[in-house]
Amino acid sequence: MNKTSFSVKIVLITATTLSLVACSQETPQTLVTIADARVNAAQYIDTGEPGDSVGDILAFDQPLLDENMKEIGNNSGTCVRTRVGHSSQCQWTLALENGNIQVSGRELDQGTSALSIVGGTGIYSGISGEMKSTNNNDGTFTQTLHYRIRH
Repeated sequence: MNKTSFSVKIVLITATTLSLVACSQETPQTLVTIADARVNAAQYIDTGEPGDSVGDILAFDQPLLDENMKEIGNNSGTCVRTRVGHSSQCQWTLALENGNIQVSGRELDQGTSALSIVGGTGIYSGISGEMKSTNNNDGTFTQTLHYRIRH
């Protein structure tokens, strides 16, 4: 291998590495939404023993609001009861004007839950991160998404 060929390869490897690092180091972003369960309450499907039991399902399709309580989209998904009086395994989609964000994880009955952002469409394609979901005890849930979008 001659010196020129070696130098060109080093430059190409360096340029490729820098472009990959630049694409994967997008600036962290935060989005705060409010799921409004006051309008369309989740539907409870009792699948086993009467009352709260493992396997029961919650299905929901609700307005999604911004911090000023202005409608910005839709919050739709399902939860399966996995631990009575404690938590459910959930997955849902935040449908926004420019794309969708999918989340999945354990939703606690009390306090704040941390769920994974597992994917997205539109401007959210390549999204990853975490969503904190907090029951506001008034029929709404504050959902704070901390994410990056990798291209």
